[in-house]
Amino acid sequence: MPIRHELWTVPHDSLESPMALQSASLSSERLLEDMIVAQPRILSSEWMLIGRQVETGLGGILDLLAVAPDGSLVLIELKRSRTPREVVAQALDYASWLQTIDAERIADIYSRFSSGRSLGADFRARFGVELDEAALNESHQIVVAAAQLDPSTECIVSYLSDRGIAINVMLFQVFELGDRQILSRAWLIDPNEVQVHASLSTRGGEQEPWNGEFYVNFGADRNRSWEEAQKYGFISADNGTWYTNTLNLLQPGDRIWVQIPKKGFVGVGKVLGTRTALNDFKIEGRPAIDVLNANYLRDRAQDPDRCEYFVPVEWLSVVDESEAVQEVGLFGNQNTVCRPKTQKWRTTVEFLKERFRIV
Repeated sequence: MPIRHELWTVPHDSLESPMALQSASLSSERLLEDMIVAQPRILSSEWMLIGRQVETGLGGILDLLAVAPDGSLVLIELKRSRTPREVVAQALDYASWLQTIDAERIADIYSRFSSGRSLGADFRARFGVELDEAALNESHQIVVAAAQLDPSTECIVSYLSDRGIAINVMLFQVFELGDRQILSRAWLIDPNEVQVHASLSTRGGEQEPWNGEFYVNFGADRNRSWEEAQKYGFISADNGTWYTNTLNLLQPGDRIWVQIPKKGFVGVGKVLGTRTALNDFKIEGRPAIDVLNANYLRDRAQDPDRCEYFVPVEWLSVVDESEAVQEVGLFGNQNTVCRPKTQKWRTTVEFLKERFRIV
């Protein structure tokens, strides 16, 4: 059913009663777009805004365009006064155009949006990694921003999502608090689920039934040690919900194939438990934070959105970083965990089973 919020003030003491905030509306729906441009975290703390009022060449104008840490694109359409069918159909039309544009066109869109700045340089400053132009726009997702979520819009979006289309609705509501207005935001679908849909809909990749094998991206660097992961049996990720939420896909008994970016595949293992934050993760009965030598962003251990998360693993076969298996044509993805449904993943697993001597 459609999502609606109600907000209440919190009393200073037991003698004061909670007060309901009155619903309000923005002076114009264009104001919401202005607010998102000024503060993109209204949409997501994990995306970087790269375009506004983008001409598609198909007679339409895309409201907002963003990029995720893996180079996937996010198109955002504001509902304004259009009917649900119109706004969703328009978004799908823009998505069909979006998948045809290349890295040069995307860089040009950002240059116009940012008054001439470099997409590559700003991407590196924002996410701390180099922009892989080969992976840029390999997948995308659709976001419809609306002041009200009517049953028709909910049904259409849910239908598409259930069939693997990476689409979501951001519902915003406005409330009055004195002489100020407060904006609330809610998602129709868990953004993590939509992120997974996007990662599985890689452009040009033929879909096939999932083979039951999970892909894991393990970012071994100065903060995280593959040597310790081998020794103590775990995988981990940090630096934001975009990277850590997909760890929730893993359940005890799942089999994972682990790749270190730009080096290759280094191990295969069986998952023993679910995602656990650094402060709560135990190694041989001791707090992991007391056992591990690498940093694992200890300074963010109290922040549930930014801290390191761990998943315990029983390794079936591993190699050191220097012996990582890297061959042309093997599957790769910047999501921490994904369930690929492409032929490339199936052939990659078949190849790795021979190299790691796994049945």
